[in-house]
Amino acid sequence: MTAATGPMLRAYPGDLPLDPPLLTRAVDALVTCDEACTACADACLDEAGVAELTVCIRTCLDCADVSGTAVRVISRRTGYDAEISSSLLAAAVLASRACALECERHAGMHEHCRICAEACRAAEAACRDLLVTVR
Repeated sequence: MTAATGPMLRAYPGDLPLDPPLLTRAVDALVTCDEACTACADACLDEAGVAELTVCIRTCLDCADVSGTAVRVISRRTGYDAEISSSLLAAAVLASRACALECERHAGMHEHCRICAEACRAAEAACRDLLVTVR
């Protein structure tokens, strides 16, 4: 759990429409995924064979953008919209799965891709688990 996620959820004065432990897990996994994808794309840019990593870079940046947006939306409780939240969680599942698959292709040669793939798999699982509970 990030330092702020749990305390902020507990401090919210209204009812949380999503399961708090699953929400906390998804927020934390998405933040980690966003950071890992951004760092991986940057590391790919510094690799000698950067041209061979173009798809990886693009996929990482797309996943980082989707993860960051999903975190911001699902973290907002006031005026909660289940349709928007579920759409973004579904997009995060797809983006993190795609990024994990791409990074796994390069994980044997690039440690940053292995780390990124692990973060993406964790985000994919956390978002899928939370998505099931969206009402």
